[in-house]
Amino acid sequence: MVRNSGTATLAAASTLLRMTNLLILLTLTPQLNDQYRERLKAKFPQLNVDLVDHHTKVGPYIASADILLTFAPRLSDAVLQAARNLKWVQALGTGVDNLIDAPSLRKDVIVTNVHGIHGPPVSEAAMASMLALARDVPAAVRAQDARKWLRWPAQLLHNKTVGIFGIGAIAAELAPKCKAFGMRVIGVSSAPRAVAGFDRMYGRDELAQVVGEFDFFVLLTPLTEKTRNSIDAKIFAAMKPTSFLVNLARGGVVDEAALVAALKAGRIAGAALDVFNEEPLPHDHPFWAMENVVITTHQGGFCDVYIDHALPTVEANMRCFLAGNFAGMINVVPH
Repeated sequence: MVRNSGTATLAAASTLLRMTNLLILLTLTPQLNDQYRERLKAKFPQLNVDLVDHHTKVGPYIASADILLTFAPRLSDAVLQAARNLKWVQALGTGVDNLIDAPSLRKDVIVTNVHGIHGPPVSEAAMASMLALARDVPAAVRAQDARKWLRWPAQLLHNKTVGIFGIGAIAAELAPKCKAFGMRVIGVSSAPRAVAGFDRMYGRDELAQVVGEFDFFVLLTPLTEKTRNSIDAKIFAAMKPTSFLVNLARGGVVDEAALVAALKAGRIAGAALDVFNEEPLPHDHPFWAMENVVITTHQGGFCDVYIDHALPTVEANMRCFLAGNFAGMINVVPH
């Protein structure tokens, strides 16, 4: 949402009269957290930069913060409630659920995100997940831990069918990779259209009718009210008992209780899960003990060069913000 009113102009002028306070809230490694802080401080010496590694630690800084830099899943509403001076939130990922739907986010706060950089890492994560499930890599690791020499036939991706739910930049990167493995690729989208690498495309309302064709079902769709819990008991009942689920979207897209029941009953063969309703995944969650589940810790887009790909967007927006040029900011998310 662009603010170019007199109020916005006054706010910009007021900000420029003093140091601008940037609060970075990141739960990465200390080394990576520091890279974000140091690189932004070097580019923008007029910033006062504070860094915390958990939303419960924002207390000394949040009331005076003009800018908040974070991944939306790392937020809590209490952070936004205490952010009395906040003018802009730069999300470091594409997803802004848990941010724009937060009760305490004021309408006058600008929200921007980073998109267009997740195709390579998340598509590679999808391929890794499918291969791990097909070859039962977790069983191999358990056998290694137990020093047992066990062998079993691997399943192939070749000649299998993969269904991809959510057709955007990541799916456009994933489909050709799947074709390179000799897979048939079917897309499911709220806006079906021809996309390179897809053999067929269906509407979201047709999912229950086509999901029975999938050997692998990859979730990439954003979390919205229409997609929340859309992968439910009805969908699991329609899947092949030999099929696998891969969730690289958001935990809320899947009815987790229904997935647990489907996995326990053998209605599907297994799942690779990177995202969950609650993160970190609670220690007592049933997923941890399931041998037909591969758990990764929201790693899909997290890669060695992520900061290099994300910071150009952050820096472009920072230059505009500090100049009071709110209309020039990119990737603005309406709310």
